[in-house]
Amino acid sequence: MAKSSADDAELRRACAAAVAASGARGEEVTFSIRVAKGRGIFEKLGRLAKPRVLALTVKQSSRGEANKAFLRVLKYSSGAVLEPAKLYKLKHLTKVEVISNDPSGCTFVLGFDNLRSQSVAPPQWTMRNIDDRNRLLFCILNMCKEKLSYLPKVVGIDIVELALWAKENTVTLDNQVSTQDGQETSVVTQTERKVTVTVENDLVSQAKEEEEDMEALLDTYVMGIGEADAFSERLKQELVALEAANVYQLLESEPLIEEVLQGLDAASATVDDMDEWLRIFNLKLRHMREDIASIESRNNGLEMQSVNNKGLMEELDKLLERLRIPQEFAASLTGGSFEESRMLKNVEACEWLTGAIRSLEVPNLDPCYVNMRAVREKKAELEKLKLTFVRRASEFLRNYFSSLVDFMISDKSYFSQAREFANELRASTKAPKNPAVWLEGSSGSGPNGSNADTSTVSDAYSKMLTIFIPLLVDESSFFAHFMCFEVPALVPAGAPNVNKSKSGEGDADDDLGILDPDGDDKPDNISAELGTLNEALQELLDGIQEDFYAVVDWAYKIDPLRCISMHGITERYLSGQKADAAGFVRKLLHDLESRISAQFSRFIDEACHQIERNERNVRQTGILAYIPRFAVLASRMEQYIQGQSRDLIDKAYTKLVSTMFATLEKIAQSDPKTADIVLIENYAAFQNSLYDLANVVPTLAKFYHQASESYELACTRHISSLIYLQFERMFQFNRKVEELTYTIAAEEIPFQLGLSKTDLRRVLKSSLSGIDKSIGAMYRRLQKTLTSDELFPSLWDKCKKEFLDKYESFYQMVTRIYGNNEPIMPIAEMKEVLAGF
Repeated sequence: MAKSSADDAELRRACAAAVAASGARGEEVTFSIRVAKGRGIFEKLGRLAKPRVLALTVKQSSRGEANKAFLRVLKYSSGAVLEPAKLYKLKHLTKVEVISNDPSGCTFVLGFDNLRSQSVAPPQWTMRNIDDRNRLLFCILNMCKEKLSYLPKVVGIDIVELALWAKENTVTLDNQVSTQDGQETSVVTQTERKVTVTVENDLVSQAKEEEEDMEALLDTYVMGIGEADAFSERLKQELVALEAANVYQLLESEPLIEEVLQGLDAASATVDDMDEWLRIFNLKLRHMREDIASIESRNNGLEMQSVNNKGLMEELDKLLERLRIPQEFAASLTGGSFEESRMLKNVEACEWLTGAIRSLEVPNLDPCYVNMRAVREKKAELEKLKLTFVRRASEFLRNYFSSLVDFMISDKSYFSQAREFANELRASTKAPKNPAVWLEGSSGSGPNGSNADTSTVSDAYSKMLTIFIPLLVDESSFFAHFMCFEVPALVPAGAPNVNKSKSGEGDADDDLGILDPDGDDKPDNISAELGTLNEALQELLDGIQEDFYAVVDWAYKIDPLRCISMHGITERYLSGQKADAAGFVRKLLHDLESRISAQFSRFIDEACHQIERNERNVRQTGILAYIPRFAVLASRMEQYIQGQSRDLIDKAYTKLVSTMFATLEKIAQSDPKTADIVLIENYAAFQNSLYDLANVVPTLAKFYHQASESYELACTRHISSLIYLQFERMFQFNRKVEELTYTIAAEEIPFQLGLSKTDLRRVLKSSLSGIDKSIGAMYRRLQKTLTSDELFPSLWDKCKKEFLDKYESFYQMVTRIYGNNEPIMPIAEMKEVLAGF
């Protein structure tokens, strides 16, 4: 038997999901199969056929009642998902009729006695084959017998045939289990087998009983063919007798029926009374539930109100505590004296006032309290106290400082000696009177004054910072604490170069520890305090920076390279971070660093201008003056850097060398005949003078490699020009042949105009006869063009190697195109000739 859709476990699971989605609880799908809703045989339905799924479900009862059986019709939605369409109760199934118009026997009708419109014909269901039809009908009969204990009427199908089919297919149904993907098919239990046997017996018994009744009826009457009229008359008489007996029986049972009707009326009245009482009780219970819910709601509201009132009282107590002004603080702020014995109490009062004002501001105070009248009035009162104290304190400080200044003016020992110290420091420093001149196009091997010791200049600058920077820091710290500015006592965790002892003092004298007032790592209030402090320090100390600028300008005039040392000293002072808020000092150091960088940049610009002036000189030959002088300058700059940041020096190297190379290229292009010689000699001199520094300075190493590449290119061009000048005809002939090999066959080249074997022999004779003299002439020409004898051996070796490579190419071309019979000098012999020079 072919596999049926009733064995499709996926279909059964889809049906179960659809039943569960419809809201039915406790229904179990026991059987499902695909059918077609329509008229006619299944294969000829066409568009009239509607695919449906019939599912038998059982709902288990939890109250001891009988289980309920249903027949569900499911259809496919637009998304090919099963959804419930109709629901029938099997207890109302009265007839199962197989349509006789369908010769296949696969179409049947299920008749229910509770359909609303009996005039509408029930739907017809068509199966794919007889086996599916018998299986569905047999399952329906099984469920009716097991769950409902009755069998519907079966019309249009042979009962015996259905019973035989069930008997033959019971074993097959029993043994159907899943063998693929772990999915179960249809498995018949022992109980189902018993029900199946019972249904078979009932069907067969029903057929047998009908046959026996018919035989008994026929046996009662033994008649011949001629007694048909008598038989009909007798049947009519018996029918009349039976009807009369029925009427008589009904008349005899009338008193009983009256008694039953009276009892039913009494019971109905009792039930109506009971229903009225239950309705009254239900109404009273509903009112009682509403009253209980109302009482609970009021209780919850009262409880919540009590909790809220308690919380409100606590918050109001806290707020009143904030709004209370202690009497002793109010007295100190409004009328207390500023004597030294009272200063501690005044400070305590100011701290309390500051904290009280802040406590009434967001976010310290909840925003919902800010607009309260009591809070606004108290804030105004605190502001009034603040203004009163500030006015009194300002008047006291004004009088105090006036008397202090008058006292200090009368005693000149209190004056600051900063400017006098700077002047004496410069006067006492022994430095060369003539400033050093670098990279200028004057005669001589080195710059003017380049050997003079100018270390005293940077030492004077360092001494200036060592003495006055700590004083300025102390002055700033004293001013910040004296004026009660709220500045952090320590720098934030993780700041670099923090050297702090347990006593709060720095370990190093030159470690400033100045916090950046423009940083983003401090709260807004601290940033505001620092900004105000730095503005006050700027007004207090403004003018002293000019003395530091004067020392920087003085040092630059003596030796511009000392800007490197001064830059490193300034960086070292700036690199420290310590507990202080002297923003003025940090700004001063930043300004000094910028001024030193600007001075050094001006020196580099002047040096580049000196280099560019060499371009204006006409017909310069040999090594340019600024090439060796740059090596001396670079050596001195590396001595002054002292391990500090290399950015300043590397930028200077880049600008100087770029200008040097650009100027060298322009000078070389002024005379094309000697251009390559000028480039060769100067690039070689650059490499020789900077060889040691390029090994340790990455920036100079980059320019060293650039000079090496330019040197090799110039050598290649110059050597090629010498070779072609001496052997132009031979290599020109080679170039023509090589060009023709791309367009015509090799064997056709000797027949071209100017490239015949005769032409080749003429070229060989003119170029290779007297080869010693030709190479000697090339040797002397190369020696004559160079002004530096040190470069000649290496260049001549390059020239011989280049010539031999070109000759080998020419020799291979001749042997490949013209054969081995031409009078050309072998390569080995040419090597011997070149080795003699």
